[in-house]
Amino acid sequence: MSLNKPSAVALLSGLLACSTLGPSAQAEQLLLSADYMVDTLSGELVPNPAVLISDGVIEAVGTRGELAAPEGATEMHLKGKTLLPGFMDMHVHLDGSVGDVSFLESRFQSVPRKTVNAVVNARTTLMAGFTSVRNVGAMGDYSVIAVRDSIKGGELMGPRIWDAGPSLGITGGHCDDNFSPPEQKKKNTGVANGPWAVREKVRENIKYGADTIKFCATGGVFSRGTKVGAIQYSLEEMQAIVSESHYRDLVVAAHAHGTEGIKAAIIAGVDSVEHASMLDDEAIELALEHGTYLSMDIYNTEYTLSMGRANGVPEENLRKEESVGQVQRDSFSAAVKAGVKMVFGSDASIYPHGLNARQFSRMVKFGMTEMQALQAATINSATLMKQDDLGAIKAGYLADIVAVEGNPLEDISITESVPFVMKGGVVYKNL
Repeated sequence: MSLNKPSAVALLSGLLACSTLGPSAQAEQLLLSADYMVDTLSGELVPNPAVLISDGVIEAVGTRGELAAPEGATEMHLKGKTLLPGFMDMHVHLDGSVGDVSFLESRFQSVPRKTVNAVVNARTTLMAGFTSVRNVGAMGDYSVIAVRDSIKGGELMGPRIWDAGPSLGITGGHCDDNFSPPEQKKKNTGVANGPWAVREKVRENIKYGADTIKFCATGGVFSRGTKVGAIQYSLEEMQAIVSESHYRDLVVAAHAHGTEGIKAAIIAGVDSVEHASMLDDEAIELALEHGTYLSMDIYNTEYTLSMGRANGVPEENLRKEESVGQVQRDSFSAAVKAGVKMVFGSDASIYPHGLNARQFSRMVKFGMTEMQALQAATINSATLMKQDDLGAIKAGYLADIVAVEGNPLEDISITESVPFVMKGGVVYKNL
C-alpha cells in the first residue's frame, strides 16, 4: 500500500520530531549532564559531569549540582548515560552505494547517483554518533564536496567533512578505473603520472574544493588487476604530492598496504597511512620517527569475507582480502604495542555506513585499551586534522557530544548504539 502525500509528510515530520532538533531548536544556553563523562585528554572516567553550552561552544565543564545553569538556560539530564566527544572517522567514502546494489553495479553509478548516496550516507553517519569524518576519495569526483558545503550551509544533515576529492593514482593503479573495457578509454579523474603532473592534480583538487588530499601508494583489495602489496607511485612522485599539499596546509593520506609503499609514503612526509597492512619493524620505527598516524580498518575484513560473495564482490578481490586480513591485524597489534600514533578509520562503504562503530571492538580485541580506541576516534583524529577545538569535552571546544548507555570503558561495543547525538550544540538525536 502506497502512502499518499499528506501521510508521507506527516510520517516524516513525526520521525523528525522524535529524533531531531534542528538549528531553530538550539537553545542559546544548555546545561547538559549525565552519569559519567569520558575525558579523552586525561584518559579518565568522570562521574556526574555537567557541561554548559553556549551558541554551539562548550563554555564550562564541571560537576552536576556544582555547575549551575544560568538564568534562562535549558537543562537536560541524560540519566544512565555516559558523555563522550563526537566520534571522528578518518577513512570513509560517503558516495558509496546505499541499499542492495552489487559491487560491480556500484562501480558504474553516475555522479548524480553518487551525490544522492552521499546525502543519505552523511545523515546515517551522523545518526551513528560520528560528528566528523574524512572522506578519502570519491568515485563521484567532487560530489561529496557539494554535500559537505550543503551541510555547512544548513541545507543537509550530516557530520563535518574533510574531503579529498578524487584520489590521486597512477595509470592502471588502485585509484584508476580498471573495470571498464579498454575501448572506452576511461580513467579516473585523479589519475596523474610524474612529479609535475601530480602537483597539477593536487592544485586542481584544491581548486574545486578539496580540503585534504589522498593518493594511492600501493595496489589494493577492491581494485582490478593490482597486487595489494605492490608499490605504485615513486618516492619522487609521493614527495611532490606531499610538498604541494603541505604548501596549502592540507593533511595528506596515503593508501598503502605493502611494506615498501608504506615506508616510501612515510619518508615522503604523509600525515597518515591508510590500511598499513604489511608493517615490518623498520616501517614501525619510521612511523615513530616521523610521527606518522596509522589508520587501520581492521573490522571490514570480517564483513567482506562473510558478505562479499552475496554482495557480488569478484573472486579476485575476495582472494586479496583473504591474503591481507590477518596480516593487517598482526600489524595493528605490533603498531599499538610499539606506541605508534593511531586514528580511527573504518573504510565505511566497504561495509555499510552507520556501522562504523563496529571497528571499536576490534581495535580493543587486537591490542588497544578501550580508552585508546576512544582516543583514536576523538582527540587523536582531531590532532591529525589540526583541529584544536574538537575531540574532547572541554571549555572552548565545539559542542560535538554523544552519549551511550552504560560505560564504554567496560564494554566498548555499546558505542555501536548511540541514542544521543549533538553537533555544534544542536541535538540531532535524543531517544
